[in-house]
Amino acid sequence: MKHILLLGAGKSATVLIRYLQQLAIEKHWRITIADGNLAALRAKVAEHPLVSTVELQIENAAGRKALIAEADIVISMMPPALHEWVALDCLALHKHLLTASYVSEAIKALSKEIADKQLLFLCEMGLDPGIDHMSAMQLIARIRAEGGTITAFRSHCGGLVAPESDDNPWHYKISWNPRNVVTAGKAGAVFKENGAISNVTYPNLFNTNHIVEAGDTSYAWYPNRDSLGYIPLYQLEEAQTFIRTTLRHPAFCAGWKQLVDLQLTDESYLYQTDGVSYAAFFEQHFATHQLTSRVNEALANDALREQLLFLGLQDNASFINRGQCSCADILQQLLETKLVLHPTDKDMIVMLHELSYTIHEQSFLVKSLLEVKGEDHLQTAMAKTVGLPLGIAARLILEDRITVRGLHLPLIPAIYTPGLQELNYYGIVFRETTTAAGVL
Repeated sequence: MKHILLLGAGKSATVLIRYLQQLAIEKHWRITIADGNLAALRAKVAEHPLVSTVELQIENAAGRKALIAEADIVISMMPPALHEWVALDCLALHKHLLTASYVSEAIKALSKEIADKQLLFLCEMGLDPGIDHMSAMQLIARIRAEGGTITAFRSHCGGLVAPESDDNPWHYKISWNPRNVVTAGKAGAVFKENGAISNVTYPNLFNTNHIVEAGDTSYAWYPNRDSLGYIPLYQLEEAQTFIRTTLRHPAFCAGWKQLVDLQLTDESYLYQTDGVSYAAFFEQHFATHQLTSRVNEALANDALREQLLFLGLQDNASFINRGQCSCADILQQLLETKLVLHPTDKDMIVMLHELSYTIHEQSFLVKSLLEVKGEDHLQTAMAKTVGLPLGIAARLILEDRITVRGLHLPLIPAIYTPGLQELNYYGIVFRETTTAAGVL
């Protein structure tokens, strides 16, 4: 009997859990799901004789190793910094490992040993990174098979609120890790555009002049981290433009730029918040960092004023009461309250690839668009697109339909071809349009 172990059952794991439960019934496989919060875990997992729930604090090395030892394959949905512990255990115990996170330098350092032991460690097998890699590589391979030369590549992805649930001035609701929302972009970004390397610092990242049309909607985009590292992986050295981005509503980017300028995402300065209202915190923060004139400029803009008031700029009735914490901590608390997905709300994933290419000196532009809506605040589009690739990969490996070994991202046909075929079955399907003489 095959046995899959899932470590971590947070926001992005709900659809994966449902998939694994169905897999247990269909294939008569064992599933074990471990998380630090057993009560919350059991609330997500329907009872079934082949599905077990276990309380595990991931720092508990003995408990972690005991669970991994019993599994055939491990899916880690833990925070990225904790994957190394799981990876080392999987290596020692000869178990395959799947994650949705960016592959770390620590795991890259294990690549020879992973290959020597004939294991598959498949990283970046989620949404972004994950589905973006698979769909882009399939598209790139097809263009090249037709004799095309790719001159520009842009890949956009956003976790957004569905239009019918968009009811706040930020035009956004949180469907994934809220801390990641607060800290997004802090490392800045580097990418290639028109043959030149561009480095963008955090204060300049949320530029509302970057607009792209996806379907019938205009979105703002900001560049992700280090796009350059993916140029050799995608084998697109000939492309004059190569950018990976995040999509947001234009109003979100305008507002978030103000939060950055007002140092409200700062993690270095600590405030005592017991008995302090949000309004008092904002007033203290702006005075401490001599930002009063800057916030007054923001308040002169009606849209920005509405956003800041929505977050609690003048809220004297609600108190923080979290001891010492940073601006980023306070902002996260506000976002979790103000931008929460309510039970009937739906989120939406939008992914768009834009590729310019030439065939026999004629130019083309292809756009490949994915739009996925969630069911409700638990079975979200984010959870579906992050979790399903992991569940599907586990199934394909255990069925010997993915047989490659070593440390991989889903960049090769042996992984992305069966992976995308299965995802299509669950409604994760791209729509393409190609126009002649298109240029990015």
